[in-house]
Amino acid sequence: MGFDKPSLKGRALRLLAQREHSRAELQRKLAVHEETPGELAKALDDLQARGFIDEQRVIDSLVHRRAARLGAARVKQELQAKGLPPEAVAQAVATLRHSEVDRAREVWRRKFGEPAEDAAGRLRQMRFLLMRGFDAAVVYCVVRMPQPDDPA
Repeated sequence: MGFDKPSLKGRALRLLAQREHSRAELQRKLAVHEETPGELAKALDDLQARGFIDEQRVIDSLVHRRAARLGAARVKQELQAKGLPPEAVAQAVATLRHSEVDRAREVWRRKFGEPAEDAAGRLRQMRFLLMRGFDAAVVYCVVRMPQPDDPA
């Protein structure tokens, strides 16, 4: 008795059980398994109608998982890579910008904990934060300013 290969809907549900996926991500991952044109779109339409695919949940999930360690620019890049609607991405990123300095300071504190002793050290700290998608002005503020627990 042989095993049938999983249906497109079954494959999509397996992916969705691991983490939230956007419709575009599922489309991209499952396209190679589509045997009949339109079959994948129909399966995804059904899953979306039943609430298994929810773009806002994808955004909320990614922001929740990544915002504590990454800047708004990097989170925006990851959201765009998932094929999410540009206006929803812009709205999510706008809310992140309000906490950008605090999040950058916390990332800096966990990684370095104390101001660099020389220019090379400051540059290294700045590159670290920039690579994580924090805005240049925010990075400059965090690395140059004395930290709250430092004696003035």
